[in-house]
Amino acid sequence: MAADRRTPLTRHLPRMTLLMAALGLAGAVRAQSLQEVYEAARTYDATYLAARAVAESAQYQLGQSEALNRPTVGLGASATRTETDPPSKVSRDRYGNTVSTVGLSASYALFNRSNSVTIEQSRKNVEVAQADLDTAEQDLIIRIATAYFDVLAAKDALSTSQSNKAAIAEQLASAKRNFEVGTATITDTREAQARYDLATAQELAADNDLRVKQVTLDQLVGRVGVQPRPLATPVVLPPVTPTTVDSWVSTAESGHPSIRKAQLGLDVARLEIDKAKAARLPTVDLTGSYGAQRQTGTGLSYTGNLTNATAAVALNVPIYSGGAITNRIRETVALEEKSRNDLDYARRSVEENTKRAFFGVQSLLAQVKAYEAAESSTKLALEATQLGYKVGVRVNLDVLNAQTQLYTTQRDLAKARYDVLVNSLKLRQASGQLRPEDVTAINGLLAR
Repeated sequence: MAADRRTPLTRHLPRMTLLMAALGLAGAVRAQSLQEVYEAARTYDATYLAARAVAESAQYQLGQSEALNRPTVGLGASATRTETDPPSKVSRDRYGNTVSTVGLSASYALFNRSNSVTIEQSRKNVEVAQADLDTAEQDLIIRIATAYFDVLAAKDALSTSQSNKAAIAEQLASAKRNFEVGTATITDTREAQARYDLATAQELAADNDLRVKQVTLDQLVGRVGVQPRPLATPVVLPPVTPTTVDSWVSTAESGHPSIRKAQLGLDVARLEIDKAKAARLPTVDLTGSYGAQRQTGTGLSYTGNLTNATAAVALNVPIYSGGAITNRIRETVALEEKSRNDLDYARRSVEENTKRAFFGVQSLLAQVKAYEAAESSTKLALEATQLGYKVGVRVNLDVLNAQTQLYTTQRDLAKARYDVLVNSLKLRQASGQLRPEDVTAINGLLAR
C-alpha cells in the first residue's frame, strides 16, 4: 500500500472545506429582517421596557385613587391584664383583671370633592403614561431602523472601498509594466502607488466603522453578530404620501403623542385647580363600629361579656386656614398657565419638526435620482477614460480619478437610499403616525 504523503493539513482539507461551507451557510441563516430585529428589541431594550413598566404602574395608581370612593373596613383586637400590688388595707389578696376586646370599624366618604378630582387626575395620568409609551415605541423603531441601515451602509462602504482598492491595484500593476517597457514615466507609477496607499487607509477606516455600527446594532437587540438583510434589487423606494406638507402637519396636530401629553397635562392642571378649591368645601363621612369586650378577674363591678355598636355621620366644614387655601389656588392657576404654554410649545415644535422631516425626505428622494443618473454617467466616463488611456490620449491619473469617482458615487447612492427609508420613518414619527406596521412595510423592501 502506498504511503499517504499528504500533510495533516492536506488530509483534513476536505473536512475543513465542508466545515467552512457549513459556517458560511450558518452565517446566511443568521441574516435577519428588520421586523425580526425590531421584535427582538421590544423584549430587550431597557428604555422601552422601562416606559412599559411605567405605563403598567399607572393602572395601579388609578386603582389606589379609586379606593378613595370605596368604604374602608378594619378589624382590631386587644387584651389587657391589670394587677394591683401591694394589696389594699382591707384585704391582703392581690387584685387582678383581664379585659379582651375585639372590634370592627368602617368608614365611607359620602361627599369629598377632593377625592373625586384625584380619581379623575389618575385617569388622565394613565393616558399620559400611554402617550409616553407610544413615544418610547416610536423612538425604539427609529433607533432600530437607524442601527440596521447603518450596518448595511457600512457594509456597502467597505465593499466599495475594497473594489476601489482592487481597481487601483490593477492600475498600479499596469503602470509598473508600462514603465518597465518604457511606454510610461515613473510619475504614473508613483501616482498609482499614492492612490493605492490612500485606498488601503480608507478600507481600514471603513472596516472599523462597520465593526462599530455592528456593535451598536447588537447592543440594541441583545444578540451577537446580527446580519441585516440588504435591499432587494432592483431597489424601488416608496413615494411619500400624502404629497403635501400641510397634510402631514394637520395629521400631527391631532395624533402626536407629545401634543396629547401636553393636552392631558393642561387637563390635569385644571383639575388641580378644582382640587385646590375643593379644600373650601365641607366633607361628609359615614362611620360605624361594632365591638365585643370580655372582662374577667377580681375587684370588678361586672364580669362577663359586653357588646357595643355605633354609627355616625361626621360633617367637617373648613372655616379658616391661615390663607393656605387661597395661596394654593393661586399657585395652581399659575401652573395652569405654564401647562397652556407647554401645549403651545408642543404644537409648534411638532409642526416645525414635521416640516423639516418632510422636506428632508423630499430632498433625499431627489438625491437618489441624481445619484442613479450619476452612477450611469460615471460608468460611461470610466469606460471612455480607460479606452483613451489605452490609445494614449489619457494618462494614468485620469483613470484613477474616474475609478474613484465611480465608487464614491456608488457608495453615496447606497447611503442615500438607506437615508430615505430611515427619514421616511422619522417623518412619520415627527407627525405622530409611526406604528409597528410601518416597520413591516419597510421590511417588505428587503431581500428574502
